[in-house]
Amino acid sequence: MLSDQKLRGYRFPLAVIGHAVWLYHRFTLSYRDVEELLLERGICVTRESIRSWCIKFSDLFAQGLRHREPRRGSRWHLDEMHVDIGGVKHWLWRAVDERGAVLDVFLQEHRDTEAARSFFQRLLGEYDVPEVIHTDKLWSYGAALRELPVLHTVEHVQVVSTARCNNLIEQSHRPTRRQEHAQRGFRSRRRAQRFLDLHARITNLQHPARSTVPARRRRSHQQAAFETWRDVLQQVA
Repeated sequence: MLSDQKLRGYRFPLAVIGHAVWLYHRFTLSYRDVEELLLERGICVTRESIRSWCIKFSDLFAQGLRHREPRRGSRWHLDEMHVDIGGVKHWLWRAVDERGAVLDVFLQEHRDTEAARSFFQRLLGEYDVPEVIHTDKLWSYGAALRELPVLHTVEHVQVVSTARCNNLIEQSHRPTRRQEHAQRGFRSRRRAQRFLDLHARITNLQHPARSTVPARRRRSHQQAAFETWRDVLQQVA
C-alpha cells in the first residue's frame, strides 16, 4: 500500500491518477489523447505527468487486479509474438485459459528451450498444474515440458498457429499489437513489461465486453469491473 508520503509531489488525488492510467490501458490512446480527455473534464495535466503516473503506478494496480481475478481454467493456450524494443527484437510469451483470460505475459530476448522453461516456471508460480497445454509447433515447448517433472503428466497438444483451437491466443495478441503501433514501438524492456502486465489485467477485467453479449449483461459486467477498479484504488490509497 502507498503511504501519504509516497504520494508527496502529486497535486492530483489517486482517483484522478487511476482514471488516467485506466484510460491509457483500456483504450488505444496516446498520452496526448488522455490529456485531452482529462482537460474536457476540467483537469489540466500534461502528458508527461500522465506518462510518469503510468510508469510509477502500473505495478501496484496490476498486483491489485491480479489478486482479485477469479480462479482460472485448467487448459492453457501458449504462444509467442515478436516485438521490437529499442530496435532490438524480443519475444512476448503469452498464456491464456480456455475462456480467453490472460494468465501471464513475459518478455524475453530468446525463443529457445530456456525461455519456454522460464515461462512455464513463471506460470506454475501463480497457477495450479493444468490438465492440457495447447501450443504451436515450436519445438522449445516440448523440450521445456520434458525438463519440468511436474508437467510430465500434462497432455500437450500441438497445433498450427492458424488452427481454430488456437484462435483464443491469436485474438489475445491483437490488443498488444494495436498498443505497440499506437506507441510507435516500445523503448524499454522493463517499462514494456510493466505496461503489458497491467494491460493484460485490465483486459481481463473488462472481458467479455463483446457485441455478442446481451446489452444488459454487458453493462452489468462493466459496472462490476468499474467497482473492482475503484476497490484497487482504495487499497492503494
